[in-house]
Amino acid sequence: MDTSSNGSVLSVRDLSVGLALPGREREILKGISFDVAPREIVGVVGASGAGKTVLSKAVVNWIDPPLAITGGTAAFRGENLLDQSPAAMRRLRRDIGYVGANPMGALDPTLTVGRQIVEKLRAVSPETSRAEAEKRVVALLDAVRIPSAKARFHDYPSQFSGGMMQRALIVDAMISNPVLLVADNVTQPLDVTVAAQVIRLMRELTERFDTAVLFVSSSLPVAREAASRILVIDEGRLVEEQPTEALIETPRHAYTRDLVTQIPVIWNAPPAEPRRAGNATPEMVIRLNDVSQTYKVRKRGSFGAVDSLRAVRNVTFDVRRGDSFAVVGESGCGKSTLMRLLSRLEKPAGGEVLCEGRDIAKLSGSELLAFRRKLQLVLQDPFGSLPPRTAIGAMLEAPLRTHGWRDPKKIREKVRDVMNDVGLPVALYDELPLGLSAGQRQRVNVARAMVLDPEILLMDETLSALDQTEQFRLLALFDKLQREHALTYIFISHDLAMVRKACNRIAVMYLGEVVELADNERLFFDPGHPYTRALLSAMPTLEERRYRPEDCLLEGEPPSPIDLPEGCAFRSRCPQAFEACARTNPLLTVRGADDLASCHLVPSPQALAARAAMLAGAT
Repeated sequence: MDTSSNGSVLSVRDLSVGLALPGREREILKGISFDVAPREIVGVVGASGAGKTVLSKAVVNWIDPPLAITGGTAAFRGENLLDQSPAAMRRLRRDIGYVGANPMGALDPTLTVGRQIVEKLRAVSPETSRAEAEKRVVALLDAVRIPSAKARFHDYPSQFSGGMMQRALIVDAMISNPVLLVADNVTQPLDVTVAAQVIRLMRELTERFDTAVLFVSSSLPVAREAASRILVIDEGRLVEEQPTEALIETPRHAYTRDLVTQIPVIWNAPPAEPRRAGNATPEMVIRLNDVSQTYKVRKRGSFGAVDSLRAVRNVTFDVRRGDSFAVVGESGCGKSTLMRLLSRLEKPAGGEVLCEGRDIAKLSGSELLAFRRKLQLVLQDPFGSLPPRTAIGAMLEAPLRTHGWRDPKKIREKVRDVMNDVGLPVALYDELPLGLSAGQRQRVNVARAMVLDPEILLMDETLSALDQTEQFRLLALFDKLQREHALTYIFISHDLAMVRKACNRIAVMYLGEVVELADNERLFFDPGHPYTRALLSAMPTLEERRYRPEDCLLEGEPPSPIDLPEGCAFRSRCPQAFEACARTNPLLTVRGADDLASCHLVPSPQALAARAAMLAGAT
């Protein structure tokens, strides 16, 4: 293999990138230098706006106007990519894989996902037969945990979720066994278990094919899992570079020290304070009674036949006034469907969702409008959820006008008060959201919900698109708003570190069912279900893990919600499954005053009482 003179696959020297708009010229990257050796994974971390994505594109010469490379070199195996002709770049890029942070627009919507990846593989390796290429693509789709990979091979991009598309693009980047892989925030939208599988796959790629990886991430714990060395970027400058463990143990730069201190502590923290409003009572504000949701989907290979997809199955739980309640689980577990049921975007196929004792499926007219004022939704995507051609003030005025406000002066005063409340400068009132950061955009979404003075905020992956610095700030904002406005929060999330810091009660979902319900301390220190332990074992953290991935991490894929097995749906992936699991689906069993888990290995209260009595007798 050809390498540069210093033995590196990628050698970057004094790389600078600037914004070239008249009157707005400024430096984005300032004199960045580093090397990436064969088989090395180098992490790049920093806050949003630090220049990480610009760096990841600059090193492979993908900078477009109004940005421009203003200095430096980026040598790939000794050849400066920044001096190459388009034809030479096409040749060099056969050995470079790139995965960006926004997966949804990356593939041709008119071709199936599998076909597009096969065509790329055959273009790079013409000697590969179509049958062999399809077999390799299916194997890699399965390796990154695409459910029913052989069937999903024939699906179009629109039929993939965001997380599944991210995994498909990782396969697309790795299919040709690249010499250099640039991965820009690829694990951010993924579940912790899938992210762990992806990082493991990247490590295997480096070992089997000498691939070097530039791993860009907004999360220091994630970068720690992947990289042997980490670069820290702040405001376009490389402020620190150290081996991973040395950087975490003894960060030298003040910015790096701030990153380390902002990471939620999981197991070494003091017991969490109950996160409830000041005058909270045990009053139930939301109650789900045996809620189910089933969708009809066309049976593959047929014209009119349909299958029943059971997205949510027999879910029962309460949310109390002042709670910060979390629903966690992998993609496909039913979290998003549950969100639609809680917000009355859909009606359940079975059971009932009660808000303060009233079945929300039966609300209509003014009653439904009052419910929507009481419960507001804050969505995941800070970019796609804001209309780009509407001024921020007009966005925040719209809900008030919908709910009957007519006085322009009072509307403007209310919007200004809410903007102050969520930390948005009032000067943005008449501005478009174009220049806002992801964190500022999400504050606009929070303000749009808060302008109606709701009692309940439903947060659907609200923080998952933000870097750890912005997450830290938004969590502080949520804490402030809850204290000042007596809010009840429901977090739909796959980020267990955020849940540990923000929530007092947690429901864990698997394949449409709640398999565990516990308070914060019990769930993180004494989980009752093996699936919960698997999630905790895969969680990126700077601490020593309480649960080892080698003992708990899941293999294989979940069963299809169209064809559920007999007995426990988790048994095919459970390291502790035994004969009874194949016969009977366990019910939620009480473990304590407020804790339940559905596992045959959870002892019943009667068994625990008998054991306690036996031990007391023995003494």
